[in-house]
Amino acid sequence: MTGPEIKTPLPGPRAAAIIARDARFVSPSYTRGYPLVISHGEGAIVEDVDGNRFLDCAAGIAVNSTGHAHPEVVRAVTEQARRFLHMSGTDFYYEPQVRLAEELAAVAPMRGEVRTFFGNSGAEAVEASLKLARWHTKRQAFIAFLGSFHGRTMGALSLTASKAQQRKGFGPLLPGVYHAPYANCYRCPVGRQPETCEAECLAFIEDQILVHLVSPDEVAAVVVEPIQGEGGYVVPPATFLVRLRELTARHGMLLIADEVQSGMGRTGKMFAIEHAGVEPDVVAAAKGIASGLPLGTCTARADIMAWPPGAHASTFGGNPVACAAALATLDLLRRELMRNAEDVGGYLKDGLLALQEKHALIGDVRGRGLMLGLELVRDRTTKERAIAERDAIVHAAFEKGLLILGAGRNAIRLSPPLVLTRAQADIVLRILDEVIDGVARGTGL
Repeated sequence: MTGPEIKTPLPGPRAAAIIARDARFVSPSYTRGYPLVISHGEGAIVEDVDGNRFLDCAAGIAVNSTGHAHPEVVRAVTEQARRFLHMSGTDFYYEPQVRLAEELAAVAPMRGEVRTFFGNSGAEAVEASLKLARWHTKRQAFIAFLGSFHGRTMGALSLTASKAQQRKGFGPLLPGVYHAPYANCYRCPVGRQPETCEAECLAFIEDQILVHLVSPDEVAAVVVEPIQGEGGYVVPPATFLVRLRELTARHGMLLIADEVQSGMGRTGKMFAIEHAGVEPDVVAAAKGIASGLPLGTCTARADIMAWPPGAHASTFGGNPVACAAALATLDLLRRELMRNAEDVGGYLKDGLLALQEKHALIGDVRGRGLMLGLELVRDRTTKERAIAERDAIVHAAFEKGLLILGAGRNAIRLSPPLVLTRAQADIVLRILDEVIDGVARGTGL
């Protein structure tokens, strides 16, 4: 199976029946973009309950890094499930967790000895990072960035500044969190000059936050996504992260890299921060780490992760089956999938840049590896956001069998499984070309 095939109106009858049941019994807080009801998948292809096939460029929100039902991951999960399903690494020991900690130490984006705390999700990885930073520094405040997404649990939500809806109704949030502009050159009010853009953002921290709002010696850490995910797949200038590292070191703050969406080979390197040559103190990972099983990790320098027994724990974190999946995933990433993400990602990005030349709706193409974003605009000069058009493109792509998701207010993200082929990338480009042209004609742009 290499491409999509749509056999019924969407949703089909079986999918519609399941969606109706969902509406009665499942929390309405979930943000379903379109009526996909998956039955099974293989590689970068998924099939719904009515037999319609889709090319997956969402990957369960960048989670299915090795694709759907990769045989090596399935084998690892099955073998571990036959041994034991759970024993709680909080109170006991088992080798899969130890082996995974060793493997993460080998690929961590910092030199020297490191240790890893295991949770169940990206939000839990961020929560652990926050607690660790407070414990280590004996400081209480944090600095994060506008447009950031770090999770929806209360501590992580306090850092999140992607959409007001995500925070609405849940205040007061964690006190002592301050937000600075993220270096988004395309949206920079002083023009698309990377050096100027990053200087403005960093100056906001130094000259505004640390002067008017909080003393530097009260800030435990700066938390940053090396590439913003939910904020629109925004790639900052590499020197932004370099200078941010210098700022945190100067003031004795930790630098926490949130690699929940950008890590685990998605950008062609194990962690996106490696592209800038910057070493964080703590890195939070999840999503693609276990190919779809729930796992989140907080990895830190050993001298930082020196908290005592009972300081933090998780009953299910580092579940042995999830660890087995992660070990198989890491092996695949290092053997072939990071290289494929770089190769096919570069090929796909070149194709998207060609589409930008053709379609005025595409204001910006950005990203690394198979973490690519399109910013849609109604006018390239004013950069007026094409919000309704973005939503229409996402839905039109679904109707043609391509699964994509929005990001930010007016961007489209492409985060396919890292097994995507060049032939499948060509299908992605063909469908996007068709639907962008159709939406533009329908809106007169």
